[in-house]
Amino acid sequence: MTSAPDLAPAARRLGLLLAGVRDSQLAAPTPCVEYTLGDLIDHVGGLSKAFTWSAEKNWPDVPSTGPSGDASRLAPDWRARIPEQLDALAAAWTVPDAWQGMTKAGGVDLPGEVAGRVALNEIVVHGWDVARASGQPYEPGRDEIDLCMELVGPAAGQPDGPFGPVFATAEDAPPLDRLIGLTGRDPAWTPPA
Repeated sequence: MTSAPDLAPAARRLGLLLAGVRDSQLAAPTPCVEYTLGDLIDHVGGLSKAFTWSAEKNWPDVPSTGPSGDASRLAPDWRARIPEQLDALAAAWTVPDAWQGMTKAGGVDLPGEVAGRVALNEIVVHGWDVARASGQPYEPGRDEIDLCMELVGPAAGQPDGPFGPVFATAEDAPPLDRLIGLTGRDPAWTPPA
């Protein structure tokens, strides 16, 4: 297992997806049933800041909770600001100290190495969510998918785990479909007609 994967390609890919979202799509449903696309984008904005702070081990003096999602909080410049935040997140995780010792994210204390992998998983999986909800193509790197599978696999289907019930996929399904299924999403999800 690579100890410090590069988050920049995944962050850049998600930033490009965000640039392709039209205003008329912000109320669209997503594979995250509790979120509209606008809510999910706000969630991505929040997690981009949280995982940057996690890498830097420097948190603002605010209550530490997981990033929620609320489209009403999207500022007019979100298409530029959130990709910049994603780039900052990726840059923060290039510092070797980010991967060392303990840190926290979303109110949870965890080792830096785990936090960096959680950040990658959040970017990759929510990239898929945004792509599906907005009708854009999505092709993460196989190395990214494999790293996410290593993180998600042991937690998938756990009663108190971070994901919903596993969505069963065929053993020979594409790796991205298997990852998405492990996070409780249907890999064949498309927006309702």
